[in-house]
Amino acid sequence: MSETQTKTALPSVELTAKELPAFCPNPSMPIWNHHPRVFLDVTKTGEAMCPYCGTVYRLKAGEKVHGH
Repeated sequence: MSETQTKTALPSVELTAKELPAFCPNPSMPIWNHHPRVFLDVTKTGEAMCPYCGTVYRLKAGEKVHGH
């Protein structure tokens, strides 16, 4: 499977700058599916992947991050 196919197959969450810091599991995930909370740095590249469940967190297009 190519890298592009892998990225599209993984669950993803779009974030605004106001929703930072990014963490997983996020509040919309079912409680039975929780893993330890991890904070994800999306400020450097615009996206980060949870090491536990593979959910990809991305900044929405045009979002500006200040003070992170």
